[in-house]
Amino acid sequence: MGSIMDPSTWGAVLSHGWSEMGQATFWVALLKIMWINILLSGDNAVVIAMACRSLPPRQRVWGMILGAGVAVLLRVVFTVVIASLMSLPYLKIVGGIALFYIAVKLLVPEHEDDSETEAAEHLWRAVRMVAIADIVMSLDNVIAIAAAAGDNTALLILGLAISIPLIVAGAALIMSLLDRFPILIWAGAALLGWIVGEVIATDPVVHSYLSANFAADMLHKIEIACGIVGAILVVAVGGMWRKSRLAAIEQHKVAAE
Repeated sequence: MGSIMDPSTWGAVLSHGWSEMGQATFWVALLKIMWINILLSGDNAVVIAMACRSLPPRQRVWGMILGAGVAVLLRVVFTVVIASLMSLPYLKIVGGIALFYIAVKLLVPEHEDDSETEAAEHLWRAVRMVAIADIVMSLDNVIAIAAAAGDNTALLILGLAISIPLIVAGAALIMSLLDRFPILIWAGAALLGWIVGEVIATDPVVHSYLSANFAADMLHKIEIACGIVGAILVVAVGGMWRKSRLAAIEQHKVAAE
């Protein structure tokens, strides 16, 4: 852990691989990383779109850009560091609980406020939500990206950075669909709930318990069942919280009149 915190270690890691840019294999691997990231960024686009949908129109673009930038930056950091921590017990359980809160919170409307201070706070709150969600969802995705990059940090950084506009475009498309078809907001929250169930089910502690008590062919079915339960819980809890918040907003409007 001490070497991870050493600035010289990070300097060496970040400077590694740039001298290979003149080789054809470098660019082939770069295309692989970009394609992998595009395939694995669908959930990120959903989170970014849902987190930014309640922002004022002027801040939506900034929310998507900053959210995508944070997501990509975290992918770089995780691929260097987190892959070695995947076997730590309870890490995915804690992450799953955090993602559960994020998924539920996305269903709850915010109080309307026209002040610039509140609007700015909402922007950074949206970015924070994207960051926390990406921390959880990137734990497995980084393995595929790291495998394509090998030990070349330059490939990793370039491939993920070039993917930012693609993630933003995906988030913009999903956001337009959310505005047109509000029911998709619930579908997006359910998707995140499904991921919550799968993340917790694959935590080393939970997985070892399941492996010791169930046959191997049952483990995949149990993960699917956990995903279904996670989706149902997110929709149920989010629905109750949303109903309570809407009632509070209505009372606030009546009192203001």
